[in-house]
Amino acid sequence: MSAGPELAGRLALVTGAARGIGAAVAEALAGQGARVLATDVHAEGVAELAARHEGRVTSRALDVTDADAVEELVAEAEESLGPLDIAVNVAGVLRGAAVVDLDDADWAAVFAVNTNGVLHVSRAAARRMTVRGRGSIVTVASNAAGVPRAGMAAYAASKAAAVMFTKCLGLEVAPYGVRCNTVSPGSTATDMQVALWERSPDGAESGRRAVIEGDLASYRTGIPLGRIAEPSDIADAVAFLVSDRARHITLHDLYVDGGATLRA
Repeated sequence: MSAGPELAGRLALVTGAARGIGAAVAEALAGQGARVLATDVHAEGVAELAARHEGRVTSRALDVTDADAVEELVAEAEESLGPLDIAVNVAGVLRGAAVVDLDDADWAAVFAVNTNGVLHVSRAAARRMTVRGRGSIVTVASNAAGVPRAGMAAYAASKAAAVMFTKCLGLEVAPYGVRCNTVSPGSTATDMQVALWERSPDGAESGRRAVIEGDLASYRTGIPLGRIAEPSDIADAVAFLVSDRARHITLHDLYVDGGATLRA
């Protein structure tokens, strides 16, 4: 007799769910039986996601940089949808530039979403999860958090901060039965990644090949597995970490990058 979907009966909040990795995470969790509250600044994107998964996914517009808005949404969700069991931080932005050319506003904007947003969502979730003695929080970071990237100082630093924040939170909430982990993708076939490929002088396909093969001029290794990740690859890792199969895993940073960082 089947035990049923492993996340059945659980409520999950996913940020950045309008497209890419966030949408894939929302779909993966819904596929495992969870009820998903999909959020994004792009309200139409999450509304379309909810329409494709009617009855399983609920959509809300949310700017994770607004701490009050995050707190209000989580409180409203707990009242209308039930206790929050899972929170997944996916919302992120990338603004690339050499440090000497980096604009202060771009630096602040990247940290506002990639780091402050993780604080706002994780804090609101943890406040409620600790009282109940259960819950799982996952932050989708980047392998750039662990390996320097030329032209990506703001992004890499913001993701490194998000990783360490999540680990520190995990240490604090572990005695209350709440687990906190991070997933660090490498190059993944998302709109953000394609935009980077399109900057290649020879076009997107050339840019894609360069990522797989590596670039000595920018001190970047290639991808040993020889492929770009799909959003579903990252979503599967998240789905595992929030499940009971990972019940003894916390403070962990799971790299999903095809070996690109050589686990440096």
